[in-house]
Amino acid sequence: MTLDPVHFDGIARLARRIDHGADERDHRAFAETVWNDFLDPLVDDRGRPVVEPVADVSRHRVDCEDVALADSPFPTEHGLDSGTINPTTFRNGLVIDIAQAAMSATPSDLDLHRSRTVVATVHSNDPTATVYDEWDRFDEGYSRSRAVKVPPLPRFAEGVVHALALYLAESEHALEHAGDVSDLLVLDGPLYPRGLLRWSDQHPDLADFLLEDPRPTTVLENYVRLVEDFVARDVPLVGFVKNPATRVLTRTVKQNGADAPWANDAAFFTRVLEVGEYVDDVDGDRWERDTSALTYTGWFRSRGGVDRPLSSDGDALGVERELSPESYEVTFFVVYDPRDDLCYRIEAPYAFTRDPDVREGLTRQLLQDVAVAHGPPTIVEKADELARIGTAEKRSLRETLEEAFETTEDRTYDDHRWGDEFA
Repeated sequence: MTLDPVHFDGIARLARRIDHGADERDHRAFAETVWNDFLDPLVDDRGRPVVEPVADVSRHRVDCEDVALADSPFPTEHGLDSGTINPTTFRNGLVIDIAQAAMSATPSDLDLHRSRTVVATVHSNDPTATVYDEWDRFDEGYSRSRAVKVPPLPRFAEGVVHALALYLAESEHALEHAGDVSDLLVLDGPLYPRGLLRWSDQHPDLADFLLEDPRPTTVLENYVRLVEDFVARDVPLVGFVKNPATRVLTRTVKQNGADAPWANDAAFFTRVLEVGEYVDDVDGDRWERDTSALTYTGWFRSRGGVDRPLSSDGDALGVERELSPESYEVTFFVVYDPRDDLCYRIEAPYAFTRDPDVREGLTRQLLQDVAVAHGPPTIVEKADELARIGTAEKRSLRETLEEAFETTEDRTYDDHRWGDEFA
């Protein structure tokens, strides 16, 4: 049932009862203060640099059409993504998620596109439940699969099976096909398994699991080895983060005594990268955004939050690193696309971005990709399409699992009400 106009107006009137604090001009002015005075470097309350420029604190803009038509710095690109059916709980107590990873290539490589790495992670409170934990080949050898059992963690079962399936499939597929990448690999998401690294901050049980169980460490080790492989072959790799939700900068600014008004770091970068002007309107000044150019920051080194374990003074969760610790550090730049009012974060290991020429080439390539695709790079969307498990396939796979386990999915009223809408 839709809202009657009178009810809609009544709800809208609530906005007039909320004082949203400083106005838009003040927020923009404070963002400029942080940009100019806080970031070279940004230190936490212990004096540790958590965000520091690789070269200098800088902002740039480039015409969308000009960069789209420029020559590409990298002749070929590969993309990588992993998709899951989402954690599924059954009435016999099993909690399962299944992920498949795929790699895309431009120009296209049909054999590579056919290949998949499939991982099923299983949680059970029944100590008699067992899993055959070995790799198996299928599809005439093009693809492989594996089932992994995780220890009993009832409160976090769904999150654990999801993260391990997603990142294990992605990292194993990346390692298996690393040699197919000759110029540039773009991961769909962060450079390292951020969802897994975040466990250490969430709850003691998860922190203990992260440190004591070999499976999360094995996943992180895969990403460390991936970086080492690409550095050895002098082939860059980056992570393209579509929804950057980090709060390291925002949280640290507050630690320094400033009341940062942003929900997250992406909101801050939007403030400092959005170009426009205030123009007169019938209701007063109105902000008018310039949509002709992409704007972007210079590169920063990130050593706070979930990036700390892979920083120069982090322990990498005990994973042995063959290169100097600083080589693995997350560096990033942020690009703002005014056409959609969206920020994207591009991450790369410091082993590559310490070189000004590589840094410039990566910047120009990713700017061109965003300009041409009017959003995330086409190579990333192509990998996403290959790895995605559609709604109908998810439903069919769950039914197959029900038959195999001789049980049914543990459904709630919301499942009945919404059906497959949120599958």
